Amino acid sequence: MQSTRRALLAAAGGLLAVPALAQGGWPERNLRLIVPLSPGGIADILSRLVAEHLQARLGRPVAVENRTGAGGAIGMEAVARAAPDGYTLGMGNIAANAILPALKRGNLPFDPVRDFTPISQVAQTPSVLVVNPRKVPVQDLRGFLDHIKANPDKLSFGSSGVGTSLHLGMELLMLETGARMTHVPFRGSSDMITAIVSGQVDMALDGFATAWPHVEAGRLRAIAVPTAERLPFAPDLPAIAELVPSVQLTPWHGIMGPAGIPAPVAERLSAEIGAFLRMPATVERIRGMRAVPAPSSPAEFGRLMASEAERFRSLVERTGITVG
Repeated sequence: MQSTRRALLAAAGGLLAVPALAQGGWPERNLRLIVPLSPGGIADILSRLVAEHLQARLGRPVAVENRTGAGGAIGMEAVARAAPDGYTLGMGNIAANAILPALKRGNLPFDPVRDFTPISQVAQTPSVLVVNPRKVPVQDLRGFLDHIKANPDKLSFGSSGVGTSLHLGMELLMLETGARMTHVPFRGSSDMITAIVSGQVDMALDGFATAWPHVEAGRLRAIAVPTAERLPFAPDLPAIAELVPSVQLTPWHGIMGPAGIPAPVAERLSAEIGAFLRMPATVERIRGMRAVPAPSSPAEFGRLMASEAERFRSLVERTGITVG
């Protein structure tokens, strides 16, 4: 019996190595995890998975609280203003913690780096470049790049809204290839996909999970992914970076808290989350959502937060995109 228990713990990613206590008697009361996005989305699902695991490991309830609005700013402001004691955490993301600060140019009630304590990245939620095969008659990435450059101002791409990662990903593609296309924003991914399938627009980046059923049904053709390398659940699909290395844009989600959380608490939380994300069952579940587990140390996640904030500041400046 004992050997079975030890084997299960080892398979879970070395949970026995995680320190029993991080800072004095912490945690001595319940925790809350603020999600700045709506219930039911992938950020919410990931948050509830992490909260359930932390609750079991810490021996304290971890309540998930959805605080939506203003593109995620309301929820992340609540995280930034919380007491830095390790009892309030947030599920940050590329939109609220990198793109929105770049678009608002300092007109937010928080700094995307200075006002947060990085804990751990949780997952990457890749997008995929899809085309209407009747409107864009190409079969592969090389043919696609040749086609868009040979047809300046003749093609259109959709997005789920101005300033979204899906919009900025296509703007980055145009900047780095010299292609010129017309942007057609929609009020969400569902409307955008409908427009591509019907031929109203020619192509788009969309979340892998939402676009892939249309690819499998033959309504859309998948060309590539804007990630640094190929995806484990779609190894035959090339990364755009294989031909245009500078075109990389991968939405991410990660746990952070207000600035000033004691390092031992942040490290304990990071170790627990990392062990959970490395469990084979967790990896399988997250990949099943067409996402990629991405555990990291506080230092690694902090570097990602800083580099993404700077990268999108530069990209927004280069494109001249503005939002109200």
